[in-house]
Parts: sequence; C-alpha cells; structure tokens
Amino acid sequence: MKAERSATTIENTGSVAHLVGYYGALVGVGLVAASLGPTLSGLAAQTGVGLGDISALFIARSMGYIFGSLLAGRLYDRVRGHPILAGAILMMAIGMALAPLMAWLWLLAVVMAVIAASEGAIDVGSNTLLVWAYRERVGPYMNGLHFAFGLGAFLAPIIVAQITAPGSNLTLAYWALAALIVPASLWILRLPSPAPAPRPAEATAQAGRVNYRLIALLAAFFALYVAGEVAFGAWVFTYATRLGLADEKSAAYLTSAFWGALTVGRLVAIPLAARLRPRTILAVDLFGGLASVGLALFWANSAIAIWLGAIGAGFFMASVFPTLLTFAGRRMNITGQITSLFFVAGSLGGVFLPWLIGQLFERIGPRVTMTAIFVDLLVEAAVFGALMGYGPKPVNSEQ
Repeated sequence: MKAERSATTIENTGSVAHLVGYYGALVGVGLVAASLGPTLSGLAAQTGVGLGDISALFIARSMGYIFGSLLAGRLYDRVRGHPILAGAILMMAIGMALAPLMAWLWLLAVVMAVIAASEGAIDVGSNTLLVWAYRERVGPYMNGLHFAFGLGAFLAPIIVAQITAPGSNLTLAYWALAALIVPASLWILRLPSPAPAPRPAEATAQAGRVNYRLIALLAAFFALYVAGEVAFGAWVFTYATRLGLADEKSAAYLTSAFWGALTVGRLVAIPLAARLRPRTILAVDLFGGLASVGLALFWANSAIAIWLGAIGAGFFMASVFPTLLTFAGRRMNITGQITSLFFVAGSLGGVFLPWLIGQLFERIGPRVTMTAIFVDLLVEAAVFGALMGYGPKPVNSEQ
C-alpha cells in the first residue's frame, strides 16, 4: 500500500493549483455552514415544525461533523487524499441539493448530518493536505485557507438573500449553493495527492511513542478558541439588545462587524505569517482578544465599548486557528487522525460554551456572556503558557 501510494502522490511542495483546490473547498464549506442561519425559519416552515424543534438540526450537524472528522482522519493517513476530499465535496453538494426537498424533520436531520460529516472530512483533509503539500512554508497558506472559509461564510447570506424572496421556498438558493460547490471537487480530483510530510530524525527514532500530553494541550487550545469565537458570534446580538446597547438592526450590524473583522484579520495574517513565528502571533492574538473582550466586559454600559470589543475580538481571534495548526505542525508529525482530533475538540468547545451561556443568561443576566468568554480566553492563555513551558521545540529552531 505504501509503495503504491508513493507512486501516485507528490513528494515535494504543492503548486498554485493545489492552493486553488483547497481554497475552493473551504469557500464551499463556508457557504454551507453560513447558509443554515438565514434559512432556519424556511426549513422550519418546510417541515411544518417550530423553531424550537428545528434547532435539532444543530445537534444533528454537530454529531455528523464529529463522525466525519474522525472517520476522515483515519482515511487520509491510509489512502490518497484527493479522491477522499473530492468525494466529500461532492457529497456535501448532493446533500445541499436534497435538503430543501425533505418534508419531514427527521429526514432533514439525516441529510444535515451527512452534510456536516462531509464538512468535517473537508476541514480535516484540506488542512492536513495543505501541511503535507507546503510543509515548513505552510504558515501564510494556512491563514489564506481559513480566510477562504470566512469569504464563503460572508457570501452565503448575501446569495440566499438575493435568490429567495419572502414566502418563497429555499430550493433555488440551496441548489445554487450546491452548484457553486461542485467545481472544487472536479478541480481537486485531477491533481496528484501530496504525500505525508517526512518525519524528522528525532520523531522517527521515537515513532512508537505518541506525545499525548502535547496533543491534549493542543486539543484544549483548539476547544477553548472555538468556544470563544462561536460564543461571541452567537450571543453578541442578544447581549447588546438585552442591555439596551443597540436595537435589533444595529445589533445585526454589530454581529456582522464581528465576523467581518474576523475575515479581515485572516487576510491581514497571511503576510504576517511569513514573517513572524507562530508563537508570536498567538501571543499577540491572545492579548488582543483579552483586551477587546475585557473592554466590553468592564464598560458594559457603553455602546462604543461593545462595538470596539466586537471588532477587536473578531480581528484578534481571526488567525488563532490557522496559526495554531502551523504551530502544531512544527512540533509534531501531523497526521490526518491528529488533525481530526483537533477539529473534534474545536467542535465540542463550539457547542459547550454557547450552550452554557444560554443556561445562565436568564438566571444571571446578559453580562454573563462577556464574563464567560473572558474567562474562556484566560484559560486559553494559561494553556498557551503551558505549551510554551512544556511543548517540544520546533524541528527547525529558526521556525
């Protein structure tokens, strides 16, 4: 199997064509992930249930994403990566085409779980294959990859709004998104798959030993980061309106400002990643994120503070995830299975903290939102300190 695989994979660095394929795949994931929110009411009407019942789709998506990430992580380590990635993109497109045709909630939940499993496989695959293709030069390309996701997430609500009209069904919008996804699958399928990065001499000598402590610290970092990002984006609208800092229209713009700043931050991080060490970028991101959320927390009655906090939090959180993947790749041998663990940890964090805030919001009050996110970032900073104190040095000390 290994001999056969090496004959059909590229052994050196990737090409522009690989970047186009991986970025196209992540734009597709962004389009799909951000399309659920604007279409949730339409899906509820389609299946004849209320918003309370349709929220079951979030659980279905979470379970599907975790399953897809774990399964794909093992597959990418065993067979050529591009056929798996192309198949996952095609499966995601098929799921999007079928979703608006499902008249029963349970069938729609199954389709959404399949779509999310495909998203997980694409996330794990594109991030892992990018590391294998570009190796020590992956830093700026990794930030570009996650910018591509943000671009797709930014465009999805616009596409849905332009195609759908009040009272219309969602079929045309979902089919349009599905059609936009398919070309990336065909593009990737024609390219040779990158080979796994060669292990450094030290790692080869210790091939039988897995650094579980390092993996656990990195997984905790991923979980805490995604928890903070998702919680801020999900709750800042309700937080601002309940405290009287904004009306509903202004709060919607506030939410857009957060996600827009996150997308811009990932774009800005592309050239910075080529010049700065990952640990330097992470340290600045954590300090900036704490300062931004702290501004909103300690000046809770200021509309200016929440706007500055939202923009600052989005900007500084932007490059954490891709930079952390680069950081991990310089301290351990990245495999598809390890990447899948990081994405699963992030997915669990992204479910838990928003749920916890929801449980405490009515009991304690809106300010629990920023308090919980600030504490999350503090713990994240502590984990980063532990990584700096414990984690093995990069293979190349100049990295």
